[in-house]
Order: sequence, then C-alpha cells, then structure tokens
Amino acid sequence: MKMNCWALQGYADAYTEDQTRRGLEDLERYNHNSANHPDYYGGEGNIYEAIKIIEAYDLNFSLGNVIKYVLRAGKKNESAIEDLEKAARYIQFQIDYLRRQK
Repeated sequence: MKMNCWALQGYADAYTEDQTRRGLEDLERYNHNSANHPDYYGGEGNIYEAIKIIEAYDLNFSLGNVIKYVLRAGKKNESAIEDLEKAARYIQFQIDYLRRQK
C-alpha cells in the first residue's frame, strides 16, 4: 500500500521539538544497550557478561564463541539446543585446530 507523505504530516506536527529530542535520546540508549550489551548476554551490569569473560581469559574466536553460545543458550531464542549445538561445533573447531598444530 502506497502512502503519501501528506498523510503523515498531522502526526509529525503533533510532536514538539522537545518530545522528538527525548524520543531520539531514548532510541539511542536502547540501540546502545541492545547492540552492545544485549539482555541475553546478561547486560552491561553483569560481571559475567560473555564479552567480559572472553576478554578476561583472552580467548580466541572459537573458544569465545563457545562461551557466548553456552551463556545465551535458551535466552536469545527459545531453542537452547540450537545454541548448545553451535557451542559444540566451536569446541570441535578448536579441537581440530589443536590437532593440526601437532
């Protein structure tokens, strides 16, 4: 369905500049938190947030993904099994890598 801009004009006029600014600030805070510290990883205030553990232990890509998928299992989507299968895949990647290094 095609909608003309004039159809939305009344909505835009209803907002004051202050309301628009506050709305943009709220959106920016939401985007920052959801992109940088999503709830399914525990959020910014969680000392056990996945990225904090990964950095504290200086884990490589594969092991970092293991931690990430185990910690979020069943929280990002309803399938804990899918996240745990991904974690297992990254464990296998790491095992294969270590075997190649011998």
